[in-house]
Order: sequence, then structure tokens, then C-alpha cells
Amino acid sequence: MIQSDSGPPKPIHFVGSSIKELRDMPDDVKDVFGAALLDAQYGDHPEGARRFGEGIAREVMKLVEDHDGSTYRLAYTATMPGAVYVLHAFQKKSKKGNATPRREKELIRARLKAAKDHHAKHYGGA
Repeated sequence: MIQSDSGPPKPIHFVGSSIKELRDMPDDVKDVFGAALLDAQYGDHPEGARRFGEGIAREVMKLVEDHDGSTYRLAYTATMPGAVYVLHAFQKKSKKGNATPRREKELIRARLKAAKDHHAKHYGGA
């Protein structure tokens, strides 16, 4: 995606162990997710990003990348003014169709709450 001329990028915050989770992914997946997050930092909608769904709050977006027979996902939110928050990055291991395992969804919900708390403390708002 071409970046818009919207000024400096928003800072990116990695919630919990999400930076380690992302770093542990294959290089090709990290490249795709990194480029998408850069788009989000500039206020653009990354190619392929969509609402997470599955009972997760509407402000959480999902990136999906297939690599070497595995599927990787990254959950983030860019709806809070002035920042982008990476909530979770994981390899989808469920063999039950496309559904995200409950443990992963609970972790995303908890990290979204932590992101909102951080944002309120450091950016002064919701």
C-alpha cells in the first residue's frame, strides 16, 4: 500500500509478549506483517487487514499470512488516537476449520484491555 502523506507515523506498542511472538515467526511472515503495521502507523488500512470477528471487539483487526503449510495471525488495533497496539501474534494450530482457539481469543481480549489502560495513562484518553 502506498503511504499517505499524513505526517509522522504513530508509535507502535507491543502488548504482553506480542513482540516476541512476532519475532519468532518466519522471516517472510514478519516482512508481510511488518509492512502492514507500518501502513497502520501512517493511518492507512493495510492490504488484507479485516476485523477479527469471532466475538472479538470490533476495533481489533486481523492480518493472516500462510507460509510453508502453516497459517499465522496477528491481532492489532489502530483505533485509539496517536498509537497502534499489537495485541497478539500466533501460529494457528486448530484443526477445527478457521475458528481461532478460545485461549487465543481470551488473550486478545485481555491484551486489548491492557492496551486501553496504557492508552488512557499515556495518551490521556480512550
